[in-house]
Amino acid sequence: MSGFSLSSEPFTLLRDCNAVMVPQGEVITLPAGQIGYITQALGGSFTVYVDGNLFRIAGDDADALGKPPPEAIEVAADATNEDVEKLAWDQLRTVFDPEIPVNVVDLGLVYDLSLEQTAEGDRKVYVKLTLTAPGCGMGDILVDDARTKLEMIPTIIEADVDLVFDPPWSHSMMSDAAKLETGML
Repeated sequence: MSGFSLSSEPFTLLRDCNAVMVPQGEVITLPAGQIGYITQALGGSFTVYVDGNLFRIAGDDADALGKPPPEAIEVAADATNEDVEKLAWDQLRTVFDPEIPVNVVDLGLVYDLSLEQTAEGDRKVYVKLTLTAPGCGMGDILVDDARTKLEMIPTIIEADVDLVFDPPWSHSMMSDAAKLETGML
């Protein structure tokens, strides 16, 4: 893919670590001492190459790779729904397809995002997310990643991320920056 080069930072796992096989989506445990290469480190998660396979390692397991964990998100006490919605969009920009170095927002995979504030002042966020291909094995992983990252935002008590396929995704939904990054512009 033009505009995209794999890095090859070597690593040795410091402890056992959960990983998701790309693109099948199967969860496995990589053992302490496993060696491999970090090929992508975007959005707080890592794509690693081990024994001929690609795996995604979540940011919560960054320490297993000898990397720092993602920083905590802060929300001002007087934050408006608009402020929190902006943070939600920013968080979705940290969700990356493990095979493509472009976030789900710029890929055009987020069809809708809305917030609801509860009587207690907490918030719920609703997102409609699609995939570049309906059969992609990473669908559940991307949905879970989006949900987890949205729920990291203080005051958001629930993130409901629905996987939808209507309308079908096409390259025209990508931002110009995403098209440039993937060589499609």
